[in-house]
Amino acid sequence: MQHEMKQNWHSLSKTEVEGQLQVLENTGLTGSEAEARLAHYGPNSITAKQEQSALIRFLLQFNQPLIYILLVATVVTLFLGEYLDALVIFAVVFINAIIGYIQESKALKAIDALSKSMALRAVVIRDGAKKTIDAQQLVPGDVVVLQSGDKVPADVRFIHVRDLKVDESALTGESLAVEKDTEPVTADEVLGDRFCLGYASTVVTYGQGKGIVVATGDASEVGKIQKSILGAEDLQTPLTIKIRKFSHLLLKVIMALSVIVFGIGLLRGETAGEMFMVAVALAVGTIPEGLPVAVTIMLALGVSKMAARRAIIRKLVAVETLGSTNVICSDKTGTLTENQMTVQEIFAGGSYYTVSGLGYQPTGDVVGDEAAVDKNLNIALDQCLKAGMLCNDSALRQQEDRWQIDGDPTEGALLVTARKWGFQEEKLQLELPRIDTIPFESEYQYMATLHAANRPVMFIKGSVEAILARSTLVMHPDGALAAIDKDSVSAEVNRMAALGLRILAFATREAPANQGAIHHADVEDSLIFLGLQGMIDPPRKEAIEAVKLCQKAGIDVKMITGDHAVTASTIAGQIGLQGKHENGRLVAVTGREIQTLGDQEIEELVAHTSVFARVAPEQKLRLVKALQARGKIVAMTGDGVNDGPALKQANIGIAMGITGTDVAKDAADMVLTDDNFSSIEGAVEEGRGVFDNLTKFIAWTLPTNLGEGLVILAAIAFGTNLPVQPVQILWINMTTAVFLGLMLAFEPKEPDIMDRPPRPANEPILNYELIMRTLLVGFLLLFAAFGLYMYEWRVLGASLAEAQTVAATVFVVLESAYLLNCRSLIRPLRQIGYFSNMWIYYGILAMFFFQALFIYVPFMNTLFHSSPIGLMSWLRIVGAGVLLFTIVSIEKLIRLKMADRPSQANPQN
Repeated sequence: MQHEMKQNWHSLSKTEVEGQLQVLENTGLTGSEAEARLAHYGPNSITAKQEQSALIRFLLQFNQPLIYILLVATVVTLFLGEYLDALVIFAVVFINAIIGYIQESKALKAIDALSKSMALRAVVIRDGAKKTIDAQQLVPGDVVVLQSGDKVPADVRFIHVRDLKVDESALTGESLAVEKDTEPVTADEVLGDRFCLGYASTVVTYGQGKGIVVATGDASEVGKIQKSILGAEDLQTPLTIKIRKFSHLLLKVIMALSVIVFGIGLLRGETAGEMFMVAVALAVGTIPEGLPVAVTIMLALGVSKMAARRAIIRKLVAVETLGSTNVICSDKTGTLTENQMTVQEIFAGGSYYTVSGLGYQPTGDVVGDEAAVDKNLNIALDQCLKAGMLCNDSALRQQEDRWQIDGDPTEGALLVTARKWGFQEEKLQLELPRIDTIPFESEYQYMATLHAANRPVMFIKGSVEAILARSTLVMHPDGALAAIDKDSVSAEVNRMAALGLRILAFATREAPANQGAIHHADVEDSLIFLGLQGMIDPPRKEAIEAVKLCQKAGIDVKMITGDHAVTASTIAGQIGLQGKHENGRLVAVTGREIQTLGDQEIEELVAHTSVFARVAPEQKLRLVKALQARGKIVAMTGDGVNDGPALKQANIGIAMGITGTDVAKDAADMVLTDDNFSSIEGAVEEGRGVFDNLTKFIAWTLPTNLGEGLVILAAIAFGTNLPVQPVQILWINMTTAVFLGLMLAFEPKEPDIMDRPPRPANEPILNYELIMRTLLVGFLLLFAAFGLYMYEWRVLGASLAEAQTVAATVFVVLESAYLLNCRSLIRPLRQIGYFSNMWIYYGILAMFFFQALFIYVPFMNTLFHSSPIGLMSWLRIVGAGVLLFTIVSIEKLIRLKMADRPSQANPQN
């Protein structure tokens, strides 16, 4: 059992931590004490989630209202003795369940991924000696030794560090490695600013350190995330909610009508057995057997369309949820930005320069006063860029068509800029070979290198404060030296910092002729200041356009990041996020501010704030819940362990495929293969298209069920035989759904699809206009089917089988005609293009072929009680189809004119 120690370890001194955990740095715990604590606190591992068995997950696929309807249909047909039909319907249910099971079996494995992330070895001090143990055996109080490349095995309080840097991006979202120290911070510091703490699952990228374990397993920060994932709600999507409500309503209507028909028949003197069969036929007629299958297949087609746009869907219903999304909460680094540090501004020789080009690709120019700079006219700029390339331990390389950095991203940015200026590493290193190096140390805040030349030269790069303090001269564009004006340099630093740039300063100094090593004393003073380079992880160009399209579509885009507020605000402004401004910049709310607010206050905050910075994992979860409390359908992006709970809580979680952790991917509904925000916009567009086509299918299929029910009611009212047999109704419903209705899945997206606001979550699938059209078409089917049935049987003297075959064929032909009307629920056919979806015509031809088999093949006549019909019967049926198409087309034109606009900003187009 895990026991959590409630303590703000980051606010305690080293001595206080040792006292509370009863341990000394040099001796560590004794073996017996470690065993006792292991028994008390439990192993250093994440508690695995108890998963449902495969059988239970499969059976749960049947736990849906529409599946209940199909199961009722199966029982009904079995009762009728139509075993083949019962088998067909159950096969449909079974296949639907298999498809759902395959998709859902890829559901959350976040806890497993977290457990794997904890499985490693650790170096500890116990009984005064270093030992390597299984990290699961770590306990609070253990002294852990870390070096570059190690994964931090538990939450630790650092008591000794030497140039220690830790990559915490997976936990906090901080894009750069964090420098660690041993000094305590205030108790209210947010997770990313607790520099004296190390967290389980983060990685040491530089230096060495020693720390005391303060939390293990579920009590660690990553363990708390696991609890949040377990606590996050499994939300139903707008589509599943609407279909569930619709299905419950349909069930009630079917039951009520069946009871009414049964009662009317008894009052008219019919036998209970006969009326029971009629009621069963009515139930079969009004059940849309093809709807669940059509929904599943349409969503699956949406999955393949989104895959082509670099969005992999893990859960089918996520396709439709994207179409309902009205808020996208995006991470910054790598999603909205390039995740490639890029130098954008340089200050050298008293002049200001901009650098074109983005990312690590070394193409672009150094530009001054809107023109490329002559390399021979600015020696200070040349030396500043040379210093950036030579005082550098990273490497730039091209892998296939992608440029990558081996080493520190900031050093990589310096290499790229120097290449844009014309320098080449190999050539420069041959001209000025490195003799010695002072590596970067947090105590000194600079790196220095000594290079051989006619007279050895030193290059120094580091923080502005460290370089300015050691500089006495400044180099002018012509190479001349003068006394440095530190105030003017500081003013330039402040200007660049206000733009959200990370700034490095550069200096140089000649060394004695025979100097073969470099020491801190050599660069303590008398440096020649060369200039500043300001860099940032720039926004993706395509993300800027995608944000604009989302806003046009009524979708609010918010940035939630672990990065610093100024940087976040700067990038947010560059990509066009909307929100409150102060001093010309978007207001960014920090995690420290969020932790002081109650839930109601956060709900108010999210309504008008677009940028959230230095946000802790549990705060991301609170922000998502606050948006949902305001009725928003939230899409949330993420790539780190810290994003898991919020990804699961969001209506649709979106993980990064390239940089994303296993935890994030397993918690998400969708994975972006290119980590690009523009792919989200494309997926939203596809999601809207899928819902449009689902709506068209439902608007097309319901009048058939209504018409079939009305025909049976009419037969009861007129005291005649059923115009359509129950097995014929099943034939109509299943074949038309496959050959006709599913063709709507291939309908192209309508041109205004991203000009509309998102659909309200509580909006019904069918609006008032479509309900009225459903009634219109249902009654047209009634008049045509019942009228031609009576005409064939009573007037022309056809057999009952022939008359019923005519009635069944009326439904097939009129549904084919109405299918053309449903290609757009608003626009006339000529506006969307007669041949823009050829699948419609292929489906109609296939349906007519199988209907011909239904009518003219003896085996089918026996199975479905059908009979061959003549040419004149066909002409009357086709005439009825043309009439229905014309009436609905006129109705659409009238509504279009009443709307007084060429298109309607409505999701049901």
